[in-house]
Amino acid sequence: MSEKIAQLEPQLLWKNFSMLNAVPRPSKKEERVIEFMMNFGQKLGLEVIKDKIGNVIIKKNATKGLESKETVILQSHLDMVHQKNEVTVFDFDSQGIEMILDGDWVKAKGTTLGADNGIGVAAIMALLESTDIEHPALEAMFTIDEETGMTGAKELEPKNFTGKILLNLDTEDDDELSIGCAGGIDTNTEYSYTQTSIRENFEKYKISIHGLLGGHSGMDIDKGRGNANKLLTRIIYNLAQNEQIQLINFFGGSLRNAIPREANAIIAFHKDNEVSVLENLAEIRDAILLEFIKIEPELKIDWVKSELEEKALENDCMVKILQILHGLHNGVFRMSPEIANLVETSSSLAKVTISKGKFTTQSLQRSSIESGKRDIADTIKCSFEIMGSRVEQVGDYPGWKPDSNSVILRILDKLYQEKFNEKPQIKACHAGLECGILSKHLPLVDMISFGPNIRGAHSPDEKVQISSVQKFWDFLLEVLKRIPEAQIV
Repeated sequence: MSEKIAQLEPQLLWKNFSMLNAVPRPSKKEERVIEFMMNFGQKLGLEVIKDKIGNVIIKKNATKGLESKETVILQSHLDMVHQKNEVTVFDFDSQGIEMILDGDWVKAKGTTLGADNGIGVAAIMALLESTDIEHPALEAMFTIDEETGMTGAKELEPKNFTGKILLNLDTEDDDELSIGCAGGIDTNTEYSYTQTSIRENFEKYKISIHGLLGGHSGMDIDKGRGNANKLLTRIIYNLAQNEQIQLINFFGGSLRNAIPREANAIIAFHKDNEVSVLENLAEIRDAILLEFIKIEPELKIDWVKSELEEKALENDCMVKILQILHGLHNGVFRMSPEIANLVETSSSLAKVTISKGKFTTQSLQRSSIESGKRDIADTIKCSFEIMGSRVEQVGDYPGWKPDSNSVILRILDKLYQEKFNEKPQIKACHAGLECGILSKHLPLVDMISFGPNIRGAHSPDEKVQISSVQKFWDFLLEVLKRIPEAQIV
Protein backbone atom coordinates (compact mmCIF):
# COMPACT_ATOMS: atom_id res chain seq x y z
CA MET A 1 0.00 0.00 0.00
CA SER A 2 2.92 2.38 0.61
CA GLU A 3 3.71 2.13 -3.11
CA LYS A 4 0.23 3.45 -3.95
CA ILE A 5 0.60 6.28 -1.46
CA ALA A 6 3.96 7.22 -2.96
CA GLN A 7 2.16 7.74 -6.29
CA LEU A 8 -0.29 10.31 -4.92
CA GLU A 9 -0.05 13.95 -5.95
CA PRO A 10 2.08 15.89 -5.27
CA GLN A 11 4.19 12.84 -5.99
CA LEU A 12 7.49 14.24 -4.76
CA LEU A 13 6.00 14.98 -1.34
CA TRP A 14 4.20 11.64 -0.92
CA LYS A 15 7.25 9.71 -2.11
CA ASN A 16 9.32 11.34 0.62
CA PHE A 17 6.61 10.80 3.23
CA SER A 18 6.57 7.08 2.38
CA MET A 19 10.37 6.91 2.64
CA LEU A 20 10.29 8.76 5.96
CA ASN A 21 7.59 6.50 7.39
CA ALA A 22 9.74 3.45 6.67
CA VAL A 23 12.20 4.74 9.29
CA PRO A 24 11.35 4.20 12.99
CA ARG A 25 11.50 7.65 14.61
CA PRO A 26 10.15 7.75 18.16
CA SER A 27 10.97 10.75 20.30
CA LYS A 28 14.35 10.44 22.03
CA LYS A 29 15.31 7.59 19.66
CA GLU A 30 15.90 9.60 16.50
CA GLU A 31 19.34 8.23 15.60
CA ARG A 32 18.05 6.38 12.53
CA VAL A 33 15.98 9.27 11.18
CA ILE A 34 18.85 11.71 11.78
CA GLU A 35 21.13 9.47 9.72
CA PHE A 36 18.39 9.09 7.08
CA MET A 37 18.01 12.87 6.77
CA MET A 38 21.74 13.54 6.64
CA ASN A 39 22.18 10.93 3.90
CA PHE A 40 19.28 12.50 2.01
CA GLY A 41 20.92 15.94 2.00
CA GLN A 42 24.39 14.66 1.24
CA LYS A 43 23.19 12.64 -1.77
CA LEU A 44 21.73 15.87 -3.17
CA GLY A 45 25.11 17.55 -2.79
CA LEU A 46 23.72 20.12 -0.35
CA GLU A 47 25.33 21.59 2.75
CA VAL A 48 24.35 19.40 5.71
CA ILE A 49 24.93 20.20 9.38
CA LYS A 50 24.14 18.18 12.50
CA ASP A 51 24.26 20.35 15.58
CA LYS A 52 25.30 19.26 19.07
CA ILE A 53 21.82 18.05 20.10
CA GLY A 54 21.06 16.22 16.82
CA ASN A 55 19.02 18.71 14.82
CA VAL A 56 19.72 18.44 11.09
CA ILE A 57 20.14 21.57 8.95
CA ILE A 58 20.22 21.35 5.16
CA LYS A 59 20.88 24.46 3.06
CA LYS A 60 20.00 25.07 -0.57
CA ASN A 61 20.78 28.11 -2.73
CA ALA A 62 18.06 30.21 -4.34
CA THR A 63 16.85 29.36 -7.82
CA LYS A 64 17.72 31.75 -10.62
CA GLY A 65 16.01 35.12 -10.27
CA LEU A 66 15.19 34.80 -6.57
CA GLU A 67 18.72 35.33 -5.19
CA SER A 68 17.81 38.76 -3.80
CA LYS A 69 14.92 37.47 -1.69
CA GLU A 70 15.13 36.94 2.05
CA THR A 71 16.46 33.53 3.03
CA VAL A 72 13.65 31.32 4.36
CA ILE A 73 13.97 28.88 7.24
CA LEU A 74 11.66 25.90 6.69
CA GLN A 75 11.06 24.02 9.92
CA SER A 76 9.49 20.70 10.95
CA HIS A 77 10.30 18.06 13.56
CA LEU A 78 11.61 14.58 12.80
CA ASP A 79 10.12 12.61 15.70
CA MET A 80 6.60 11.22 15.91
CA VAL A 81 4.28 9.94 18.62
CA HIS A 82 4.31 6.15 18.77
CA GLN A 83 0.94 4.87 19.96
CA LYS A 84 -1.09 1.84 18.95
CA ASN A 85 -4.41 0.26 19.74
CA GLU A 86 -4.36 -2.27 22.57
CA VAL A 87 -5.03 -5.17 20.19
CA THR A 88 -2.54 -4.08 17.53
CA VAL A 89 0.68 -6.12 17.34
CA PHE A 90 3.41 -3.73 16.22
CA ASP A 91 7.06 -3.05 17.09
CA PHE A 92 7.74 0.66 16.66
CA ASP A 93 11.47 0.14 17.16
CA SER A 94 11.85 -2.10 14.13
CA GLN A 95 8.82 -1.64 11.85
CA GLY A 96 7.93 1.12 9.44
CA ILE A 97 4.42 2.56 9.61
CA GLU A 98 1.88 0.51 7.61
CA MET A 99 -0.17 3.06 5.68
CA ILE A 100 -3.57 2.56 4.05
CA LEU A 101 -5.82 4.62 1.77
CA ASP A 102 -9.35 5.40 2.90
CA GLY A 103 -11.07 7.60 0.35
CA ASP A 104 -9.55 11.07 0.59
CA TRP A 105 -7.50 10.12 3.65
CA VAL A 106 -4.26 8.33 4.44
CA LYS A 107 -4.29 6.35 7.71
CA ALA A 108 -2.20 3.70 9.44
CA LYS A 109 -3.11 0.15 10.48
CA GLY A 110 -3.86 0.47 14.20
CA THR A 111 -1.05 2.94 14.95
CA THR A 112 -0.29 6.61 14.75
CA LEU A 113 0.46 7.69 11.18
CA GLY A 114 3.24 10.21 11.71
CA ALA A 115 1.63 12.87 9.52
CA ASP A 116 2.40 15.01 12.57
CA ASN A 117 4.96 16.24 11.54
CA GLY A 118 6.01 13.90 8.75
CA ILE A 119 4.01 15.72 6.10
CA GLY A 120 5.87 18.93 6.93
CA VAL A 121 9.21 17.10 6.80
CA ALA A 122 8.28 15.49 3.47
CA ALA A 123 7.27 18.85 1.99
CA ILE A 124 10.66 20.33 2.90
CA MET A 125 12.43 17.27 1.50
CA ALA A 126 10.51 17.70 -1.75
CA LEU A 127 11.65 21.32 -2.02
CA LEU A 128 15.25 20.37 -1.33
CA GLU A 129 15.11 17.61 -3.95
CA SER A 130 13.27 19.59 -6.62
CA THR A 131 14.97 20.87 -9.76
CA ASP A 132 12.11 22.92 -11.23
CA ILE A 133 10.49 24.72 -8.26
CA GLU A 134 11.22 28.42 -7.78
CA HIS A 135 12.36 29.39 -4.31
CA PRO A 136 14.65 31.77 -2.42
CA ALA A 137 17.62 30.46 -0.45
CA LEU A 138 16.41 27.78 1.94
CA GLU A 139 17.63 26.71 5.37
CA ALA A 140 15.81 23.50 6.30
CA MET A 141 15.62 23.01 10.05
CA PHE A 142 14.71 19.46 11.11
CA THR A 143 14.42 19.37 14.90
CA ILE A 144 14.32 16.36 17.21
CA ASP A 145 12.27 15.40 20.27
CA GLU A 146 9.43 17.85 19.73
CA GLU A 147 6.82 15.50 21.15
CA THR A 148 8.43 14.76 24.52
CA GLY A 149 10.12 17.97 25.54
CA MET A 150 11.09 20.06 22.49
CA THR A 151 14.72 19.33 23.26
CA GLY A 152 15.84 20.06 19.71
CA ALA A 153 14.28 23.52 19.74
CA LYS A 154 15.60 24.27 23.21
CA GLU A 155 19.18 23.35 22.31
CA LEU A 156 19.16 24.95 18.87
CA GLU A 157 22.35 26.75 17.80
CA PRO A 158 21.31 30.08 16.24
CA LYS A 159 24.70 30.48 14.52
CA ASN A 160 23.58 27.96 11.88
CA PHE A 161 20.90 30.28 10.48
CA THR A 162 20.85 33.54 8.56
CA GLY A 163 17.19 33.55 7.45
CA LYS A 164 14.83 36.29 8.62
CA ILE A 165 11.57 34.43 7.84
CA LEU A 166 10.58 31.07 9.33
CA LEU A 167 7.80 28.87 7.98
CA ASN A 168 6.81 26.21 10.52
CA LEU A 169 4.87 23.43 8.75
CA ASP A 170 3.30 21.86 11.83
CA THR A 171 -0.36 22.83 12.12
CA GLU A 172 -3.39 20.66 11.39
CA ASP A 173 -6.06 22.76 9.65
CA ASP A 174 -5.49 23.97 6.11
CA ASP A 175 -7.57 27.13 6.53
CA GLU A 176 -5.55 28.39 9.50
CA LEU A 177 -2.49 30.57 9.84
CA SER A 178 -1.02 30.16 13.32
CA ILE A 179 0.73 33.14 14.87
CA GLY A 180 0.89 32.12 18.53
CA CYS A 181 0.86 29.10 20.83
CA ALA A 182 0.76 27.98 24.43
CA GLY A 183 3.74 27.31 26.63
CA GLY A 184 3.82 24.25 28.85
CA ILE A 185 5.33 22.48 31.82
CA ASP A 186 5.30 18.83 32.94
CA THR A 187 4.38 17.93 36.50
CA ASN A 188 5.62 14.49 37.55
CA THR A 189 4.82 13.05 40.98
CA GLU A 190 5.84 10.04 43.06
CA TYR A 191 4.43 8.70 46.32
CA SER A 192 5.34 5.54 48.26
CA TYR A 193 2.35 3.78 49.78
CA THR A 194 1.97 0.98 52.29
CA GLN A 195 1.03 -2.43 50.96
CA THR A 196 -1.08 -5.09 52.60
CA SER A 197 -2.16 -8.63 51.80
CA ILE A 198 -5.33 -9.43 49.92
CA ARG A 199 -7.96 -10.23 52.51
CA GLU A 200 -9.26 -13.77 52.94
CA ASN A 201 -12.09 -14.82 50.64
CA PHE A 202 -11.62 -11.75 48.43
CA GLU A 203 -12.25 -12.02 44.68
CA LYS A 204 -10.10 -10.03 42.24
CA TYR A 205 -11.48 -8.25 39.18
CA LYS A 206 -9.76 -6.28 36.43
CA ILE A 207 -11.71 -3.20 35.28
CA SER A 208 -10.80 -1.79 31.88
CA ILE A 209 -11.65 1.37 29.99
CA HIS A 210 -10.94 1.49 26.26
CA GLY A 211 -12.28 2.88 22.99
CA LEU A 212 -11.94 6.55 23.91
CA LEU A 213 -11.01 9.02 21.19
CA GLY A 214 -8.00 10.43 23.03
CA GLY A 215 -6.17 12.99 20.97
CA HIS A 216 -3.83 15.91 21.55
CA SER A 217 -4.02 17.22 25.11
CA GLY A 218 -3.73 20.80 23.87
CA MET A 219 -5.64 20.97 20.59
CA ASP A 220 -8.41 18.61 21.75
CA ILE A 221 -8.66 19.54 25.44
CA ASP A 222 -11.81 21.63 24.87
CA LYS A 223 -13.75 18.93 23.02
CA GLY A 224 -15.11 17.24 26.16
CA ARG A 225 -13.46 13.90 25.43
CA GLY A 226 -13.13 11.34 28.18
CA ASN A 227 -9.86 10.96 30.08
CA ALA A 228 -9.38 7.26 30.85
CA ASN A 229 -7.49 8.00 34.08
CA LYS A 230 -10.21 10.26 35.42
CA LEU A 231 -13.04 7.94 34.40
CA LEU A 232 -11.45 4.87 35.96
CA THR A 233 -10.71 6.81 39.14
CA ARG A 234 -14.34 7.89 39.23
CA ILE A 235 -15.50 4.29 38.99
CA ILE A 236 -13.23 3.03 41.76
CA TYR A 237 -13.88 6.05 43.99
CA ASN A 238 -17.64 5.57 43.74
CA LEU A 239 -17.34 1.84 44.37
CA ALA A 240 -15.30 2.54 47.50
CA GLN A 241 -18.09 4.77 48.85
CA ASN A 242 -20.52 1.85 48.90
CA GLU A 243 -18.42 -1.30 49.11
CA GLN A 244 -15.45 -2.64 51.02
CA ILE A 245 -12.85 -2.97 48.31
CA GLN A 246 -9.09 -3.18 47.98
CA LEU A 247 -7.15 -1.56 45.16
CA ILE A 248 -4.29 -3.70 43.86
CA ASN A 249 -2.98 -1.69 40.90
CA PHE A 250 -3.85 0.96 38.32
CA PHE A 251 -2.29 1.62 34.90
CA GLY A 252 -3.55 4.43 32.69
CA GLY A 253 -2.27 6.49 29.77
CA SER A 254 1.02 6.34 27.93
CA LEU A 255 2.10 9.72 26.54
CA ARG A 256 2.59 13.03 28.30
CA ASN A 257 0.87 15.08 25.59
CA ALA A 258 -2.00 12.75 24.67
CA ILE A 259 -5.42 12.46 26.29
CA PRO A 260 -5.33 8.91 27.72
CA ARG A 261 -7.54 6.50 25.78
CA GLU A 262 -7.15 3.38 27.90
CA ALA A 263 -6.74 2.47 31.58
CA ASN A 264 -7.17 -0.60 33.73
CA ALA A 265 -7.08 -1.46 37.41
CA ILE A 266 -7.46 -4.53 39.59
CA ILE A 267 -9.66 -4.40 42.69
CA ALA A 268 -10.60 -7.04 45.24
CA PHE A 269 -13.72 -7.52 47.36
CA HIS A 270 -15.33 -10.26 49.46
CA LYS A 271 -16.85 -12.97 47.35
CA ASP A 272 -20.10 -12.73 49.34
CA ASN A 273 -20.46 -9.15 48.01
CA GLU A 274 -19.84 -10.07 44.37
CA VAL A 275 -23.42 -9.48 43.23
CA SER A 276 -23.65 -6.12 44.99
CA VAL A 277 -20.26 -4.89 43.70
CA LEU A 278 -20.96 -5.91 40.11
CA GLU A 279 -24.39 -4.27 40.23
CA ASN A 280 -22.73 -1.08 41.50
CA LEU A 281 -20.15 -1.32 38.72
CA ALA A 282 -22.85 -1.69 36.10
CA GLU A 283 -24.75 1.30 37.46
CA ILE A 284 -21.67 3.55 37.37
CA ARG A 285 -20.73 2.28 33.91
CA ASP A 286 -24.20 2.96 32.52
CA ALA A 287 -24.19 6.50 33.91
CA ILE A 288 -20.82 7.26 32.32
CA LEU A 289 -21.78 5.73 28.97
CA LEU A 290 -24.96 7.82 28.93
CA GLU A 291 -23.00 11.01 29.69
CA PHE A 292 -20.53 10.37 26.87
CA ILE A 293 -22.80 8.73 24.27
CA LYS A 294 -22.56 11.70 21.87
CA ILE A 295 -18.82 12.37 22.30
CA GLU A 296 -17.39 8.89 22.89
CA PRO A 297 -19.60 6.41 20.98
CA GLU A 298 -16.91 3.67 21.08
CA LEU A 299 -16.27 3.91 24.84
CA LYS A 300 -16.18 0.51 26.53
CA ILE A 301 -16.05 -0.23 30.27
CA ASP A 302 -15.79 -3.90 31.19
CA TRP A 303 -14.47 -6.24 33.86
CA VAL A 304 -13.22 -9.81 34.22
CA LYS A 305 -11.92 -11.95 37.06
CA SER A 306 -8.18 -11.77 37.70
CA GLU A 307 -5.71 -14.23 39.18
CA LEU A 308 -2.96 -11.68 39.80
CA GLU A 309 -0.86 -12.46 42.88
CA GLU A 310 0.07 -9.03 44.19
CA LYS A 311 -0.46 -7.06 47.37
CA ALA A 312 -3.02 -4.30 47.70
CA LEU A 313 -2.84 -0.74 48.99
CA GLU A 314 -3.39 -0.22 52.69
CA ASN A 315 -6.87 1.29 53.06
CA ASP A 316 -5.84 4.78 54.23
CA CYS A 317 -3.41 5.04 51.31
CA MET A 318 -6.07 3.90 48.87
CA VAL A 319 -8.51 6.51 50.15
CA LYS A 320 -5.89 9.26 49.98
CA ILE A 321 -4.84 8.38 46.42
CA LEU A 322 -8.40 8.06 45.14
CA GLN A 323 -9.26 11.44 46.67
CA ILE A 324 -6.31 13.20 45.06
CA LEU A 325 -7.00 11.68 41.64
CA HIS A 326 -10.73 12.27 41.78
CA GLY A 327 -10.35 15.86 42.96
CA LEU A 328 -7.49 16.78 40.62
CA HIS A 329 -8.31 19.40 38.01
CA ASN A 330 -8.27 18.04 34.47
CA GLY A 331 -9.26 19.89 31.31
CA VAL A 332 -9.84 23.55 30.52
CA PHE A 333 -8.84 25.85 33.40
CA ARG A 334 -9.50 29.20 31.72
CA MET A 335 -10.60 30.44 28.30
CA SER A 336 -8.84 33.38 26.70
CA PRO A 337 -10.60 36.70 27.37
CA GLU A 338 -9.00 38.18 24.23
CA ILE A 339 -9.23 35.54 21.48
CA ALA A 340 -12.61 33.91 20.88
CA ASN A 341 -12.80 30.14 21.48
CA LEU A 342 -9.12 29.87 22.45
CA VAL A 343 -8.27 27.84 25.52
CA GLU A 344 -5.89 29.95 27.56
CA THR A 345 -4.94 27.54 30.35
CA SER A 346 -5.42 23.80 30.88
CA SER A 347 -4.11 20.68 32.55
CA SER A 348 -4.19 17.06 31.37
CA LEU A 349 -3.63 14.03 33.62
CA ALA A 350 -1.71 11.97 31.11
CA LYS A 351 -0.41 8.95 33.00
CA VAL A 352 -1.17 7.19 36.28
CA THR A 353 0.62 4.13 37.67
CA ILE A 354 -0.17 2.46 41.00
CA SER A 355 1.82 -0.71 41.50
CA LYS A 356 4.05 -2.46 44.04
CA GLY A 357 4.24 0.38 46.54
CA LYS A 358 4.65 3.29 44.08
CA PHE A 359 2.04 5.81 42.95
CA THR A 360 3.27 7.99 40.07
CA THR A 361 1.60 10.49 37.76
CA GLN A 362 2.52 12.57 34.74
CA SER A 363 0.50 15.62 33.78
CA LEU A 364 0.99 18.53 31.40
CA GLN A 365 -0.06 22.10 32.10
CA ARG A 366 -0.38 24.62 29.26
CA SER A 367 -1.10 28.33 28.96
CA SER A 368 -0.64 31.09 26.43
CA ILE A 369 0.42 33.44 29.24
CA GLU A 370 3.31 32.74 31.59
CA SER A 371 1.43 33.72 34.76
CA GLY A 372 -1.43 31.39 33.82
CA LYS A 373 0.99 28.52 33.23
CA ARG A 374 2.56 29.07 36.62
CA ASP A 375 -0.83 29.25 38.32
CA ILE A 376 -2.17 25.97 36.94
CA ALA A 377 1.19 24.25 37.54
CA ASP A 378 1.11 25.39 41.17
CA THR A 379 -2.49 24.24 41.50
CA ILE A 380 -1.54 20.71 40.45
CA LYS A 381 1.66 20.78 42.51
CA CYS A 382 -0.13 21.82 45.71
CA SER A 383 -2.73 19.07 45.32
CA PHE A 384 -0.03 16.39 45.36
CA GLU A 385 2.13 18.03 48.01
CA ILE A 386 -0.81 17.96 50.44
CA MET A 387 -0.65 14.16 50.40
CA GLY A 388 3.15 14.14 50.74
CA SER A 389 4.07 13.31 47.15
CA ARG A 390 7.42 14.23 45.71
CA VAL A 391 6.72 16.68 42.89
CA GLU A 392 9.09 17.49 40.03
CA GLN A 393 8.22 20.09 37.40
CA VAL A 394 10.31 19.85 34.24
CA GLY A 395 10.32 20.66 30.54
CA ASP A 396 9.20 24.26 30.97
CA TYR A 397 8.91 25.97 27.59
CA PRO A 398 7.58 29.40 26.62
CA GLY A 399 4.60 30.35 24.54
CA TRP A 400 4.73 32.26 21.26
CA LYS A 401 3.23 35.72 21.52
CA PRO A 402 1.16 36.73 18.45
CA ASP A 403 2.48 39.62 16.35
CA SER A 404 -0.35 41.31 14.46
CA ASN A 405 2.21 43.44 12.56
CA SER A 406 4.04 40.45 11.09
CA VAL A 407 5.10 40.99 7.46
CA ILE A 408 4.90 37.31 6.58
CA LEU A 409 1.40 37.15 8.11
CA ARG A 410 0.21 39.96 5.81
CA ILE A 411 1.71 38.19 2.79
CA LEU A 412 0.11 34.81 3.58
CA ASP A 413 -3.23 36.33 4.56
CA LYS A 414 -3.48 38.20 1.23
CA LEU A 415 -2.28 35.21 -0.80
CA TYR A 416 -4.75 32.84 0.85
CA GLN A 417 -7.66 35.14 0.02
CA GLU A 418 -6.49 35.43 -3.59
CA LYS A 419 -6.13 31.68 -4.09
CA PHE A 420 -9.15 30.38 -2.18
CA ASN A 421 -11.62 33.30 -2.22
CA GLU A 422 -12.02 33.28 1.53
CA LYS A 423 -10.24 34.73 4.52
CA PRO A 424 -8.05 32.31 6.50
CA GLN A 425 -8.52 31.81 10.19
CA ILE A 426 -5.69 33.63 11.92
CA LYS A 427 -5.23 31.84 15.20
CA ALA A 428 -3.14 31.15 18.21
CA CYS A 429 -3.38 27.51 19.27
CA HIS A 430 -3.46 25.77 22.63
CA ALA A 431 -0.51 23.55 21.91
CA GLY A 432 3.23 23.78 22.20
CA LEU A 433 4.61 24.78 18.84
CA GLU A 434 8.36 24.98 18.56
CA CYS A 435 8.01 28.59 17.41
CA GLY A 436 7.64 29.63 21.04
CA ILE A 437 11.13 28.37 21.82
CA LEU A 438 12.64 29.21 18.43
CA SER A 439 11.55 32.84 18.80
CA LYS A 440 13.76 33.08 21.88
CA HIS A 441 16.78 31.84 19.92
CA LEU A 442 15.94 33.83 16.78
CA PRO A 443 14.27 37.01 18.10
CA LEU A 444 14.55 38.94 14.81
CA VAL A 445 12.98 36.20 12.70
CA ASP A 446 9.39 36.66 11.47
CA MET A 447 7.52 33.37 12.04
CA ILE A 448 4.26 31.77 10.95
CA SER A 449 2.87 28.22 10.97
CA PHE A 450 0.52 26.40 8.58
CA GLY A 451 -0.18 22.89 7.31
CA PRO A 452 -2.75 20.45 5.85
CA ASN A 453 -5.77 18.87 7.53
CA ILE A 454 -4.64 16.24 10.03
CA ARG A 455 -7.13 14.60 12.37
CA GLY A 456 -6.60 12.42 15.46
CA ALA A 457 -2.93 13.34 15.94
CA HIS A 458 -1.21 11.43 18.75
CA SER A 459 -3.73 8.59 18.51
CA PRO A 460 -4.14 5.50 16.29
CA ASP A 461 -7.01 7.36 14.61
CA GLU A 462 -4.54 9.83 13.07
CA LYS A 463 -5.18 10.58 9.39
CA VAL A 464 -4.20 13.20 6.82
CA GLN A 465 -6.42 14.44 3.99
CA ILE A 466 -4.99 13.89 0.51
CA SER A 467 -6.77 16.82 -1.15
CA SER A 468 -5.71 19.09 1.70
CA VAL A 469 -2.06 18.10 1.26
CA GLN A 470 -2.33 19.20 -2.38
CA LYS A 471 -3.87 22.51 -1.26
CA PHE A 472 -1.13 23.01 1.34
CA TRP A 473 1.61 22.20 -1.20
CA ASP A 474 0.27 24.59 -3.84
CA PHE A 475 -0.01 27.33 -1.22
CA LEU A 476 3.54 26.71 0.04
CA LEU A 477 4.99 26.98 -3.47
CA GLU A 478 3.25 30.30 -4.05
CA VAL A 479 4.39 31.59 -0.64
CA LEU A 480 8.01 30.97 -1.62
CA LYS A 481 7.57 33.08 -4.75
CA ARG A 482 6.25 36.00 -2.69
CA ILE A 483 9.01 36.19 -0.12
CA PRO A 484 10.06 39.86 0.14
CA GLU A 485 13.38 41.26 -0.95
CA ALA A 486 16.19 40.97 1.57
CA GLN A 487 16.79 44.05 3.68
CA ILE A 488 20.15 45.69 3.03
CA VAL A 489 21.78 46.55 6.33
